[in-house]
Amino acid sequence: MRKQIICLMAAVMGAGIPLVAWGEMKGEETAILTSPPEVPPAITRSHNTKVIVKLDVIEKKMKIADGVDYTFWTFGGTVPGSFIRIKEGDTVEFSLRNHPTSKMPHNIDLHAVTGPGGGAASSFTMPGHESVFSFKALNPGLYVYHCATAPVGMHIANGMYGLILVEPKEGMPKVDREYYVMQGDFYTKGKNGKQGYQPFDMEKAIDERPTYVVFNGAVNSMTGDKALKAKVGETVRVYVGNGGPNLVSSFHVIGEIFDKVYTEGGGKFNTNVQTTLVPAGGSSIVEFKVDVPGNLVIVDHSIFRTFNKGSLGLIKVEGAEDKTIYSGKMADNVYLPEGSAIQTINDKEHVATAQNLEDRIKMGKNVYTQNCAACHQPDGKGIAGAFPPLANSDWLNKDAKRAISVVKNGLSGAITVNGNQFNSVMPALGLSEEDIANVLTFVYHSWGNSKKVVTKKDVSTVKVTAPAGGH
Repeated sequence: MRKQIICLMAAVMGAGIPLVAWGEMKGEETAILTSPPEVPPAITRSHNTKVIVKLDVIEKKMKIADGVDYTFWTFGGTVPGSFIRIKEGDTVEFSLRNHPTSKMPHNIDLHAVTGPGGGAASSFTMPGHESVFSFKALNPGLYVYHCATAPVGMHIANGMYGLILVEPKEGMPKVDREYYVMQGDFYTKGKNGKQGYQPFDMEKAIDERPTYVVFNGAVNSMTGDKALKAKVGETVRVYVGNGGPNLVSSFHVIGEIFDKVYTEGGGKFNTNVQTTLVPAGGSSIVEFKVDVPGNLVIVDHSIFRTFNKGSLGLIKVEGAEDKTIYSGKMADNVYLPEGSAIQTINDKEHVATAQNLEDRIKMGKNVYTQNCAACHQPDGKGIAGAFPPLANSDWLNKDAKRAISVVKNGLSGAITVNGNQFNSVMPALGLSEEDIANVLTFVYHSWGNSKKVVTKKDVSTVKVTAPAGGH
């Protein structure tokens, strides 16, 4: 028998197969867990090991939108929960610890686990208790985990989900930056933007009528100083998940094409993808190289969710421009079809500029209808929780120079208009100075505003800058 074992070992070593490939475990380590949008470092070891994961369940009140609080049930204190990174073939000793302040029992179902309930059957944990179980990571991929305590939908809807990455044995290809982004739909008693504390609404959840659809647990969780960052020339990998509990995500980054998409978090990838579906309880891995500077906007391309319910984020890219890839605006030419106000002088056509206030208001109305009415509405009343009203606007009437800057440079961040807070992104519209003067004069002379006249000279005194922040 001993001779047979020696011969077998020699055959394996002669074939270049390391003994560790047979499932031999070397040592142990404690998993590095990270909060979104951060990702633990890539695994560099070539062998398998015992990985100890300790994950706390914490019920806590946090902000879901500016001025709006919600009681989240969390894994690790964040929504989504802590990112877990292990290697194919590792043995995981998993400890689920339900904080003594919790009011509910919880468990965990990891889609990476082969076993009853994905671990849920072994991890039902009362407040102030700890459950321990182990599993072997048999399959590489990016997997969702979530609470599976009844009522399951309620636990997930309150934020109890996250991602676990099982790296393949050969590891992941190297990239410059990795991020963790997970979508979820939330159901509150109050309407979108209703200030104060908002409890969970079971009826809305059953009817699949979310109040908020957000990335990483809150409106604007990845905008402003919390935006993701990259530099021109870098490769970016985003581990994308969808906790649901109900909606499918149409994940898209405006201004980029995904070089690779590992569909449903598996081992095969598609190339040159514009938008990828991420099912509730599913995942995807997207990779792309950043070629030009600017703001890349992360959205759920079920687009009303983005602009009305919160599923919007930013990747701020810094670096040198490459005009061969993207030129930026090269010209701002006048286009006036037949029947427009054109005068002919010396057989040359030119655009009739506003000669008086009546002209300016009339031309401004045309600019407003083409560029502004979709968001701020034809009557200037805006959309509650999404786009601020221009009608009888205290914010607008207080500072015309600020208003010019917003139309010229765009706006991101929170502002308060007529006592209500709004926090979305308005891009610079690329209007000419004449158009900006006309449209603002139209707005100021409409809907109970101050009747201020804005001239082209007024517009020219406002510098072109980066998008303005709200205040």
